[in-house]
Amino acid sequence: LWMFGPHLERLWGSPHFTVYYFFCLVGAGLVQLVVTTVELSGGGFAAPTIGASGAVFGLLLAFGMMFPNVKLMLIFFPVPIAAKYFVVLYGLLELTLGVTGTQSTVAHFAHLGGMLFGLVLILYWRGKLPWKPRYILRR
Repeated sequence: LWMFGPHLERLWGSPHFTVYYFFCLVGAGLVQLVVTTVELSGGGFAAPTIGASGAVFGLLLAFGMMFPNVKLMLIFFPVPIAAKYFVVLYGLLELTLGVTGTQSTVAHFAHLGGMLFGLVLILYWRGKLPWKPRYILRR
């Protein structure tokens, strides 16, 4: 939130940024709820989840889409990587960890849900979905 949020808020303005953030937050919760329901119906274990990490993953996706060629330098992997590649790699890592059940106390599908709902909203704002917005958001 601290790293990517200010850039997106400056680009979109506070109202659109707030709508985007909460849309990702709710989407992350809904996806996690569906995944947890499916796991429980199959006799699996479910732990309560709380947090805003799904919305932060939505912001990560938005940053990668709005500023795709910005180089990011990670603390534990000190090699510059373009934001667009980082987002794809991190999304694939979350999908792998979620499907394999690795780190079962982390809501990986909430993270992916935040990214998915964020993608849908950006595509909507850009006029790329069958339902058209009242106006097209720049970038």
